[in-house]
Amino acid sequence: MCIFASANQSYCSMKTITNPFIVSGYIPERYFCDRDKETQWILRRIVSHEHVLLMSQRRMGKTKLIEHCFESDEIQKNYITLAIDILHTTTFREFVQQLGNVVYDSIAKRSAKMMKVFTSAMRSLSASFGYDPVQNTPTFDIKLGDISAPDYTLKEIFEVMEKADKRCIIVIDEFQQVAKYTEKNAEALLRSHIQHLNNVIFVFCGSQRHLMESMFFSEKRPFYMSARSIVLEPISRDDYRDFAMRQFMAFGKSIAPEAVDAVYDSLGGVTLYLQRIMKDAFNETPKGEQCVVEMVKELMSDYIQECDTRFREQLAFISETQKELLYAIYEENAPVTGITSAKFMKRYRLKSASSVQSAAKKLLEYDILTRSEGCYSVADPLLALWLRTRR
Repeated sequence: MCIFASANQSYCSMKTITNPFIVSGYIPERYFCDRDKETQWILRRIVSHEHVLLMSQRRMGKTKLIEHCFESDEIQKNYITLAIDILHTTTFREFVQQLGNVVYDSIAKRSAKMMKVFTSAMRSLSASFGYDPVQNTPTFDIKLGDISAPDYTLKEIFEVMEKADKRCIIVIDEFQQVAKYTEKNAEALLRSHIQHLNNVIFVFCGSQRHLMESMFFSEKRPFYMSARSIVLEPISRDDYRDFAMRQFMAFGKSIAPEAVDAVYDSLGGVTLYLQRIMKDAFNETPKGEQCVVEMVKELMSDYIQECDTRFREQLAFISETQKELLYAIYEENAPVTGITSAKFMKRYRLKSASSVQSAAKKLLEYDILTRSEGCYSVADPLLALWLRTRR
C-alpha cells in the first residue's frame, strides 16, 4: 500500500542529496526529469473533475509522475490524495480491505470530525474499531475476515470519501488486477459505485496495456470510456541525456553523451533502469573525472547478474512451449506481428498456431510479453538483456 504523504515529502526535501539519480522515495523538482506535458495534462483533467487512465509498461515512472503532480499548489491546497497498489490482490475483498485502510489513514485521521464520520459510516466493520489508551486515540484494524459483505463495505467507504472536507483523488495502481479477481462481477460492482460519486476523482494506473484497453475501451465492459486516457512513453533520449549530463556537471563530474545513449538504448528508455545505472555510474565516478561507455557497460552487466535469480525463478514457472515462443520473439530483436504465420513458426520450429496463441496469452498474463497495436515484444528490456547472456 502506498500513501502520498506531504510530511514525508517535506522530510525528504530537507535531506542533503548526495546522488541526484533517485530511484526510491520522493523526488524533488530539480531531480525530476521532463514529463512537463504529461504533468500538465493530468492536472488539467483532475481540476476539471475527470477520471484519468494512465497506462505504461512497468518501471516507466507512473507512480513518480503522480507524486510529482500531487506536489502542485493546486492539489496541495484543495485535495486529499490517496493511493493503493493492488498488484498483489486476488479478490474483491482484498481490494476493499486496502481501500478501507488507506481511507482511515488519509481521511479519518485528519480531524475529530472526520473520525466521527468514519466510525459512524463504517457500520459493517464495527468490530474493527478499538482504542489506544496510551495515545488516547481510536484505532482501526481491518482484517479480511471482518469483511463479510464487500459490496456493502465499499459503499460505506465511499460514503466517507463523499463526506470528506476536501475533494479526494484516489490513485489505484495496477488496476488491471480487478479484471483477474475471483469475483467475476468485481468490475461491475466497482463501477456501479464510482459513477454516483461527486467528491472523488479516480486515477486508474495500469502496466498491462492490453488488459487496461480492454477494460476501458470495450463497449461490453463496465468502465467503457469512463476516464480520459494517456499513455506514458519513455522520456526522449535527448531529454534524458541532457538531464543526466546536467546532474553530473552540477556535482563537479561529467559523463560522456555516448555513455548515456548506450544505457538508454540497451534498457529501452525504462526510467527506473536508467536511473539505477546512472545512480551507480555517478557513485563510481570521482569528482573531476568522466564516466565513459566502458564503465556503464560494466555496470549494466553487474545489474543483469544481480537480477539473475529473479529471472531464473520467473522462467521456472512457464512451460516449455511458452519458453520457445519467448525465445523466438526475443531472437527477432524487434516487435513481432505474425506470431502464428507459417514463416515465423517454421523459422523457430514452433509446434502449432493454437499452441502459440495459448502460449502468447499466458505470457501476456504473466507480463513477460507485451502487446501494442498487434505487435509482441519482451515486456522487460532487462530480461531481454539477460536472455542474451543465456543464448
